[in-house]
Amino acid sequence: MRIGILRTIPTFSFSMDVYADGLVRGLNKVRPDWEIIEFTPKIDLATGEKGAIQQGLEKYYERYWRYPIRLKQESVDLFHIIDHSDGHLLYWLRNWKKPTVITCHDLINWVQPETFKGKALLPAVSMTAWKLAVKGIELADQVVSVSTHTKTDIVNYLDVPPEKVTVVPNAVEPVFRQLDELTIEAFREEKKLSSDTFYLLNVGSNNLRKNVLSALKAAVRLREKGIPIGFLKTGADFTSEQKTFIASSGLAGCVRYLGKPDQSALIKIYNAAHVLIAPSTYEGFGLTILEAMACGTPVVTSNVTSLPEVAGKAAILVDPMDIDSMVESILRLYKEPATCDRYRQLGLDRVASFTWEKTAEQVANIYESIPIKERVLS
Repeated sequence: MRIGILRTIPTFSFSMDVYADGLVRGLNKVRPDWEIIEFTPKIDLATGEKGAIQQGLEKYYERYWRYPIRLKQESVDLFHIIDHSDGHLLYWLRNWKKPTVITCHDLINWVQPETFKGKALLPAVSMTAWKLAVKGIELADQVVSVSTHTKTDIVNYLDVPPEKVTVVPNAVEPVFRQLDELTIEAFREEKKLSSDTFYLLNVGSNNLRKNVLSALKAAVRLREKGIPIGFLKTGADFTSEQKTFIASSGLAGCVRYLGKPDQSALIKIYNAAHVLIAPSTYEGFGLTILEAMACGTPVVTSNVTSLPEVAGKAAILVDPMDIDSMVESILRLYKEPATCDRYRQLGLDRVASFTWEKTAEQVANIYESIPIKERVLS
């Protein structure tokens, strides 16, 4: 079988690159006789003398016109669109009678449109284009949903029957793992992380739904209780509002922004931290909690949306707006080494089942369920 994997714009979404890379690698292992062909929009990422508006218009032109036109000539048995935000491609592929699968990772912008604020130069135009693209999901032969929660949103917000949506969880890169103590201590020394400090870690964007401010408020409460707390952040930097809160609450001395680390450094950061705190109010999946578990880092996360189904019983689940519960959970991990060890082991056991080979096998079964004219399976 010849499968066309339709990737998103390079560097447009790091998480989509991780998903595409992992899926392709998994498919090559579980169906080695298949031909997996990857297609990507051709975008000039060099800024040069171009202004932001010109760059934006060029991206729109490539994404919504030139890229789809090129796909018409490609001879594949089936196209798999990796990102639901590229659902507009289904309008084209339907006219060309191409069998299609699309992965939907979340409908956050639809369910919580306030989270879209500040994410685009022309927000009204971008939101309209995004919704039109996502509506294209209705035209796919089959839809892959990364969680049961996301499947529920797909069925509730789009005209997609539940039998056309299959839940296939994401996976964790095998490089995320526990490091030896000497490596961890060397990294802590390099980053000047005190051995007497109990470090909380937050990883990812700084969108409103990530609820970082609640995590910072929990850190303040813990300091007031005499706990030697440190707060580490990677991914997006703190917002101006959060920086103001950090300064006014006396947290400045114990908060560190570690930038946007590469994968190798991120693994060390997970290992160096004592707890991952991820109090999001909405996640389509929640990959960071599995990455932390793979590194042996206990997790405190939210009891809403997809996070309980991803974490299972391997994380402490709290109401993301209940600061007292968050503080109490972190205190347990700080004061009770046995509890900390138990959640560390539960996390390692939990994450072992989230492999790209398992994900790819389920996706390959979906491909095979779609009738394809003149298809010859290898």
